[in-house]
Amino acid sequence: MLAPTYLPEAKHALITDLADSLEPQALSWLSGYFAGVAQGRQSARAPAPLAVAAAPANARRLTILYGSQTGNAKRIAEGLLQRVQGQGLEARLVRADQYPTRELKEEQLLYIVMSTQGDGEPPDDSIALVEFLLGKRAPKLPKLKYAVLGLGDSSYPSFCGISQKIDERLAELGAERLQEAGAADLDIETVASPWQDAALAHARQQLKAAEAPAGATVTPLRVQPGKVTRDQPFHAELLLNQPITGRDSDKDIRHLELSLEGSGLHYEPGDALGVWPVQDEALVARVVEAAGLDAAAPVEHQGATRPLGEWLRSHRELTVLTRPFLQALAERAGDEGLHTLLRPESREALAAYMAGHQLIDALRAWPARWPADALVAALRPLAPRMYSIASCAAVAEDEVHLTLANVAFEREGEDRWGVASRFLSQLPEGAKAPVFVEENTRFRLPADPGRDIIMIGAGTGVAPYRAFIQARAETGAAGRNWLFFGNPHFGSDFLYQTEWQQALKAGALQRIDLAFSRDQAGKVYVQHRLAERGAEVYDWIQGGAHVYVCGDATRMARDVHATLLEIARDQGGLDEEGARQWLDELAAQGRYARDVY
Repeated sequence: MLAPTYLPEAKHALITDLADSLEPQALSWLSGYFAGVAQGRQSARAPAPLAVAAAPANARRLTILYGSQTGNAKRIAEGLLQRVQGQGLEARLVRADQYPTRELKEEQLLYIVMSTQGDGEPPDDSIALVEFLLGKRAPKLPKLKYAVLGLGDSSYPSFCGISQKIDERLAELGAERLQEAGAADLDIETVASPWQDAALAHARQQLKAAEAPAGATVTPLRVQPGKVTRDQPFHAELLLNQPITGRDSDKDIRHLELSLEGSGLHYEPGDALGVWPVQDEALVARVVEAAGLDAAAPVEHQGATRPLGEWLRSHRELTVLTRPFLQALAERAGDEGLHTLLRPESREALAAYMAGHQLIDALRAWPARWPADALVAALRPLAPRMYSIASCAAVAEDEVHLTLANVAFEREGEDRWGVASRFLSQLPEGAKAPVFVEENTRFRLPADPGRDIIMIGAGTGVAPYRAFIQARAETGAAGRNWLFFGNPHFGSDFLYQTEWQQALKAGALQRIDLAFSRDQAGKVYVQHRLAERGAEVYDWIQGGAHVYVCGDATRMARDVHATLLEIARDQGGLDEEGARQWLDELAAQGRYARDVY
């Protein structure tokens, strides 16, 4: 492509090379930077290619606001920004915790992409914004036009609950809804793509593109061939598959090491590895049997034809129950009990059933006649699983390490199955797994290596802290490191025991507090150890320490959160509201970070 007439060819090549090396968020920042430079130079007519020309002072601008726990909402929001800017429209991308709420009353066009954490809760980066929107301080918004896209998991009764609340609240405040709120399940693109198409069309209508100089064009970002992405994973060779629990343990927890040699992938401590799994053959056979079908039967769905067994093995979710599937099952089974369970007044009973049962349980409990194509259509697409990375790249070099619990057992006819954990646990060394890196910028080590860190995790939630300690030791960080770790038994479930002991001896780990819940009469968990050390924990935090929590969102993380509030009240003399504000401020500063699931 020839360089635009207002930019020398050499500079055009330089800018293009730079753009190819940057992520979308960096490109968005660079776009704003160039626009600011242009505004400061009255003689400049337009910024360089790949940046959008600064809009006149009275022009409208689109704000794309996102809240993301695992990176999916961020990825969708960045894709939307790229499409909007590709049309020459003025837009900015803002993470929820970086959005100045005072600007809301002046917004004229706002798109929100928001994930739901757990059962209807906001992601960590959006808690303060959601509280503001739902609270009394939220302003009237008569000038605002908006659209909301929710990302969620239909295995929870409150599917996309937080995005629905935001959508309804903006309407209550007087804003005009441009399109119905989207509600995307784990097969995100099915809903997100048409929602983005409609959003882009509305953006064209609502915004006036900045006038570009004669002969100027907007150069689209080029997709780099061979670049590893979620949809183009790298097939990583499994180098090591090693159990790290004892023979007497009730758990099968494994340490895996995979080769990234030749992938071009890079990761930081705190990032996650996405894995595209294949369903267990035994589970596929049981689902086929329970549905009364033939695995070899050809099934046409959304333009693709495959044997039913292949659909179930590689393309459909077979473990987690979802409300849409139960609704389809109720229609086919005609069971009044199941219909009752799906009524609004049975929300708690439904939540309990879905939490304690899997797909195979429902197929056996409510037998029904399933045409093969109907079964495939009723099941949601298989999605990748994310695992906190348990290694530091500077130490592991071309490898990435994982800590995972293999979930698969039978008891009294009841099955429990994992998906990626089962797939990876059974993978022989030398075999390959499709993987990609999912960036997690909210779960990073302090930029200041002199800061102390407090790491709280149970079970496999200890994984990122292995990476943290490796990285801090490698760089010689001066800050102190304190680990709280919990699991059932000291003798069989002390994950990475030798490594922690070596780190203590070498001075890479200053303190470790352990909670083995079943080694005594009363159960002891990490939150109990945290409370016991409340005075010291508070002193560390007040001295600038960063606090990290990794593990189960529904129990451990909630209990740890409640304990931190208790510590703020007891040690800091704060009331309930003051303690909450204290913890919110730590989160806003990036000093209270959670990686929960």
